Amino acid sequence: MLLDCLKARQAPFRLRALRGPGFGGVGDRSLQVKSRSSFQNAAPRLSAKSRGPQPNRAKNASGAPAEEQEETSAIHTLQILVLAFLILGAAALKVQSSPAYTEFCRVGIYDGPGAEFVVITRSAEGHTYAFADGRTGRAGAAEEQVFCADGAVEVRGKGRWGARPLAVTDTVFRSDGIALAGRLIEPEAADEQTPLVVYAHGSEDTGWLDTARDPYQMVGRGVSVFVYDKRGTGRSEGDYTQNFPRLADDLVAASREAQGLARGHFGRFGLMGLSQGGWVVPLAAERAGAEFIAVGYGLVVDIREEDAAQVARELQTAGYGEDVLSKARRITDATAHLATTLSEEALVAFEDTRARYAGAPWLSQVRGDYTGLLLDATAEEIRTKILPVFQSYDVDWSLDPVAVLREVSVPQLWALAGADRQAPAEVTIERLTTLRADGLDISLFVFPETDHGMWDVEERAGGGLRHTKVTDGFYDLMADWAHQRLGGVYGRAERR
Repeated sequence: MLLDCLKARQAPFRLRALRGPGFGGVGDRSLQVKSRSSFQNAAPRLSAKSRGPQPNRAKNASGAPAEEQEETSAIHTLQILVLAFLILGAAALKVQSSPAYTEFCRVGIYDGPGAEFVVITRSAEGHTYAFADGRTGRAGAAEEQVFCADGAVEVRGKGRWGARPLAVTDTVFRSDGIALAGRLIEPEAADEQTPLVVYAHGSEDTGWLDTARDPYQMVGRGVSVFVYDKRGTGRSEGDYTQNFPRLADDLVAASREAQGLARGHFGRFGLMGLSQGGWVVPLAAERAGAEFIAVGYGLVVDIREEDAAQVARELQTAGYGEDVLSKARRITDATAHLATTLSEEALVAFEDTRARYAGAPWLSQVRGDYTGLLLDATAEEIRTKILPVFQSYDVDWSLDPVAVLREVSVPQLWALAGADRQAPAEVTIERLTTLRADGLDISLFVFPETDHGMWDVEERAGGGLRHTKVTDGFYDLMADWAHQRLGGVYGRAERR
C-alpha cells in the first residue's frame, strides 16, 4: 500500500503513488462558515501522463467550390444540432421523471425504519450510497437500491428515507503555513457526552470532504467527526507527501481546530486512522491530546517490510513455495535499497538482481507495493521518472513503527483484515500481541476473510476476487470504541 497515485498512461509501466496501510503545526482558524462552503483548490498535482499526437483531421476532397463546402457543412451542422436537441430533450424529460435524477443527491445521512440509515457521498461517477450494514453502490444506477429525491432518498422496496439533521461547520485551518480545508460534522443533539474523533485517511491523493463514507458512518452512530483534505489533495493547499511526521503535524493542527470548533459539545476526544493513517495517528496522539486511538486495516511494519510481505502473499497465493519466496526476497531487498537510497549504485544492484531472474515464470506475479512498479520499468525510466517521484514524497525511512507505538500511552484499538492482500496482517498481529504483553493497552480484532478496506470478497466466475460490501461489525466496532462501550459481537470479528 505504498505506491498508488501517479499513473503513467502512455508509458510501458504504471506509476502508483506511495501508499500505506501507511511535529508541531498549530491550527490557526482563518475561516469558518456554517454548512457547505467552496474552497479554492490550490494544490498542485503530480502527473505522469503524456499528451499523444493529435489525430489528423479529415480533409474534404470532394473538389466542390469552397462556398458549396461551407453551405453543405452548415446544413449538416444544423441537422446535427436539431437531432441533438431532440435527443437531449427526450432524455431530459426521461431523467426528470426518474427518481435516479442525480441533481437531487445531497451528501449526508438518511434515516430509515428503526436504526437503519444510508450515507450518500460524492464520487468521480456522481454519488454513492453506503448502508449502515456496509452495503454500497452507485446512487441512481438502474440496478442499484438507492435513488436520490428532493431532500430524501428512495430505497427500493422500502420507500422514502428523510435526511437526518446534522450540524456541519466548514473551516480552513493552517499547519506549517499551509491552508487545509476541514469539516466538523456533528449529530444535531451533540453535547458534552458525545465523543469527537479526527480522521487520518489513507495514501490516496484525493480529498475526503464530501467523498469519504467512514466519517458519516461514525456520525450516524452518534460520534462527532472532524475530517479534512490532507495537504496536496482536494481543496487543501500544499504538495502531496508521504512524510508521516509532516502528516502527523497536520493531524495535530486538525485536532486543535476540531476541539476549538466543538468546544462545549463533546466529551472524549480521539484519533482514527485508516490504512496509511495507522502510521500517522500514533505519531500525533500525544501532541493532539487524544484520549484514545483507533486504527483500521493499518500495519505495525515499515514500508519495506510491507512491500516484501505483499510480494510473499502474492506468490503464495499463486502456489509457489519457499524456494521461490527466497528468490523473491532478494528482489525485494534490492528494491528496498533502491527506494531508500535513490542511488545509482542501488539501481545497478537492482538491475543485476532483475537480470538474474529474468524469464522466471513467477516473476510476472510480483507486484507488491512498489517492487512490481520497478520491475516493469527500464533503468532509464526508473532513473528519470520513478526515483524523482519517490524523492518528492519525502518518505522518512528511519521510522520504526514498534518504537512509535511504545510511546503511545492511551488505549488503542486495532481492527485488521484477516485476508488483507495489500497489508498482510500476520506480522502486525504478532507485534501488537507482544506490545500488549509488555503492558500497552491494546484491543485487537481481526475480521477473517476480509480484504483491505474491510471489504468482504467473493470469487468471480472467471477468476479473481470481487469486493461485495464493507464487512459486518466494522463500523459498529469503531463507533463503540469511541463511545467507550466495547462489547458484544462485531460481525465475524475475532478478538485476539
